[in-house]
Amino acid sequence: MARTRRLGLLLALLLPVVGASMPSTVVRLNKAMLSYVSESGKAPLQRAMQVTVPHFLDRSGEVLRPTRVQILNVQVLRLQLKFVDGVGVRLFAAANFTIKVFRVPEPLELILPAVLQADARVDQGSIGTPVVSISSCFSLFNKAIVLDGGHSAPPELLVRVQKHIRAVLYNKLCLSVSNLVQGLNVHLGTLIGLKPVGPESQIRYFMVSKPNITEDYISLDINAVLFLLGKPIVLPVDATPFMLPEHVGTNGAMATVGLSQDMFDSALLLLQKAGSLNMDITGQLKSDDNLLNTSVLGQIIPEVARQFPEPMPVVLKVRLGGTPVATLHTNNATLRLQPFVEVLASASNSAFHSLFSLDVAVNLSLQLSVSKVKLQGTTSVLGDVKLTVASSNVGFIDTDQIHALLGNVFEKPLLDHLNALLGMGVALPNVVNLHYVTPEVFVHKGYVVISSGLFYQN
Repeated sequence: MARTRRLGLLLALLLPVVGASMPSTVVRLNKAMLSYVSESGKAPLQRAMQVTVPHFLDRSGEVLRPTRVQILNVQVLRLQLKFVDGVGVRLFAAANFTIKVFRVPEPLELILPAVLQADARVDQGSIGTPVVSISSCFSLFNKAIVLDGGHSAPPELLVRVQKHIRAVLYNKLCLSVSNLVQGLNVHLGTLIGLKPVGPESQIRYFMVSKPNITEDYISLDINAVLFLLGKPIVLPVDATPFMLPEHVGTNGAMATVGLSQDMFDSALLLLQKAGSLNMDITGQLKSDDNLLNTSVLGQIIPEVARQFPEPMPVVLKVRLGGTPVATLHTNNATLRLQPFVEVLASASNSAFHSLFSLDVAVNLSLQLSVSKVKLQGTTSVLGDVKLTVASSNVGFIDTDQIHALLGNVFEKPLLDHLNALLGMGVALPNVVNLHYVTPEVFVHKGYVVISSGLFYQN
């Protein structure tokens, strides 16, 4: 399985299954990725080519002798991969086989140079994963080089030995490559599953159409479906097909990942439906700098002082009724929250008494980053937090005074809570043991692009 995983980097992005039809994500694997796979794929290809050779029937003597033949070593001198327009990937490998013929009385060792070429077709599987198959394969062999000590072997023996080995390798080498591809498909099949987003939410990716293959890249149209308690999150309006522009991101990146506005809208809708953005803000009653108590509120709201002559704790109950809105502009991502805040005071019988409620509007700057396989975010407040009194059980409330008192008390816990949530991240398309390395994130109008290297870790 380890050898298939390395070669599996060719299509090593997570692509599982759910019923939908339009892409919200586009993944392009570029030529730079093929160079990385070519280098890291030599070792598993060498192991795959270390095949068993059946005994050679030595007819040089009076008695027909079965003679053991063993491949001692395979050295892949060159492995090259390139995209084939409309097909998939072409593999070209040049290798030397060190072979030992256990001939009596003197064994024979030789090196057989060979080249192997195979075309791997990439299609869309019925379950939403890429399926790779070998559409053509052939191998060619040069004249064997006899190592020291074997020059005394009769020339006709060398001809027969080489013919035997070539006949075996001609079939087995292509079969080995085919087995690698089958192992790759099994590996990709294990990618079908849910990636956790939160305690009760997951994300799943799957292909929605056949890959687009050019001489420069393979592009996969992928949809991402977010689930809450096993039910998919569906946007209230029909999503629009996402098309990633041709030239975006960083030149020379192994992978280019495009995330549409719909992807962000779905993630924010999930947070809202899950109640993840709801929170309670409290303060320590005995703390000298605690502003969340009735004594402080009573200084600007007389009715609070009248109802609570003794200092009592105050709680800000923050609830997000509306869905957060992310806006993507060139080099600029913002997030708008409109929470409803209820201000409650603890009564002497430990019950909570509603004092007043506020409609709040917060504009946030959204900074995006990638860590291993997760898209993460951090926020900071843009401009001023806007507070409007929605209802009051304590008479008239001066909005400016409440803003001055509660603005900072509300702002920091909200940012801490929100950044903790966004810091958990959402898994990008990925395969087990594959990480994004040195990623760069670019914000465009209506979509986000991630340009990244890839690193496969056994």
